[in-house]
Amino acid sequence: MVGLTETVLRDGHQSLIATRMRTRDMLPAAERLDAIGYRSIEVWGGATFDVCLRFLHEDPWERLRELKRRMPRTPLQMLLRGQNLVGYRHYPDDVVRAFVDEAARTGIDIFRVFDALNDPRNMETALRAVKRAGARAQGTICYTSSPVHTLDAFVALGKRLAELEADELCVKDMAGMMPPGDGAALVRALRKEVGLPVVVHTHSASGLSTLTCLAAADAGAEAVDGALSPFAGGASQPPTETLVGAMRGSPVDPKLDLGALAELAAYFRGVLDRYRSLLEIRSLQTDPGILTHQIPGGMLSNLLSQLREQSAIERLAEVLDEVPRVRADLGYPPLVTPTSQIVGIQAVLNVLGGGRYRQVTNEVRDYVRGLYGAPPGPLDPGLVARVTSGAAAITVRPADLLPPELDKAAAELRALVPAADTAEVLSYAVFPLVYRSYRRSVDLGLTPDVLTAAALGVVGALRQPRAAPATGPGSVASSTSGPASAWALEGRVRLQTQRRWVDAAHGHPRR
Repeated sequence: MVGLTETVLRDGHQSLIATRMRTRDMLPAAERLDAIGYRSIEVWGGATFDVCLRFLHEDPWERLRELKRRMPRTPLQMLLRGQNLVGYRHYPDDVVRAFVDEAARTGIDIFRVFDALNDPRNMETALRAVKRAGARAQGTICYTSSPVHTLDAFVALGKRLAELEADELCVKDMAGMMPPGDGAALVRALRKEVGLPVVVHTHSASGLSTLTCLAAADAGAEAVDGALSPFAGGASQPPTETLVGAMRGSPVDPKLDLGALAELAAYFRGVLDRYRSLLEIRSLQTDPGILTHQIPGGMLSNLLSQLREQSAIERLAEVLDEVPRVRADLGYPPLVTPTSQIVGIQAVLNVLGGGRYRQVTNEVRDYVRGLYGAPPGPLDPGLVARVTSGAAAITVRPADLLPPELDKAAAELRALVPAADTAEVLSYAVFPLVYRSYRRSVDLGLTPDVLTAAALGVVGALRQPRAAPATGPGSVASSTSGPASAWALEGRVRLQTQRRWVDAAHGHPRR
């Protein structure tokens, strides 16, 4: 029997609606999700932490607490970017350890730890912290294809992750380009040579994902990832229901109730309706071109956005040709956050900037110098000479160069919020500017409900019919334009219920 990890509460909506699903849309389904019998449910990490604070004005730690309270039986899982945690830079070891400890205490049972370069040095502190916290450490191999990414290389990485106390391995196919045969061969090799359970995560963008998951299951994978169908397909994972149906009655049958899954899918179909405006047709499409250009859907969207901003969308083909050349120059990094952005932006500059590497981004300079970690393959010698002429490359683990930051972050935050707890300090340590903005919103009473009410009120005002223009001489136009719409009334009701703005304006204590 193969297990299923459900991603609808994390990667499913991150892949299709830019991580914008709110906690209030998750909680009504939590108890039913907990009853399904999943091996685990991915609920946290990746971009969710940043988006909660920056865009949704929600506390990511409170989301985790609420989900754990409603899902006590099923292990909850998160995606952790190794030394980058849930951010976009390396954090010192003291911050990494404290973050993992707090996440485990709050409700995370399985930590999927990866590094964009597959550099085990960038996963070591996080994996050991997971073990110390008593949670399950899932060491991750980012799958990609290049002259240096061979079966033997992946197996060697798996062995190193086992030495770092990983409890199990995950093969993370970010672009959805792993063929079924290669996936099965990798699962067999890892099980034979490393001896740890293997989980397979992929994306549906190329159209291969369901086939690959089935092949991996037959090859002995412990579990595969799926998303309930409303948040599946395209840039997301294969549909959970499809995987369950395809394996039904076979030796790897996960034995999950398709009827119960259908009921959950119906609920999340209604949730998706509330976010339709965020869906992009490209994120839902199948693009077999990924099998040749190897550019994940999210990276392609970023390239399109950059070219549109420069009014150069007609040069997309040149950029797509340049991406693999830049990737080769940089030693074939897997195209996952942040290396996908590093490669993509430099490729655009090479095409639009009048020549290759006439402009070199600071991120490429840092990458070449080793500040992101060890690249998988050799770097272009000319690029190395150019970048390191003014600053030498490093060979140590990048985090070894970072002084501790946790105590400093705690002192800074508690000067602003004296009663700040550990979770709040960690939010500030990871995203100081974003957290300051979030706290200002909270202090002003701009909660998600208030912001929604304001938006509904604005939409309602825009949708009200205009008053008929005055026709007679000396007539005065009416100040009203008919009854308020349902949108406007809903906004008023929510504001009246909350009274947050009124209370704040008159100095009344907030409830």
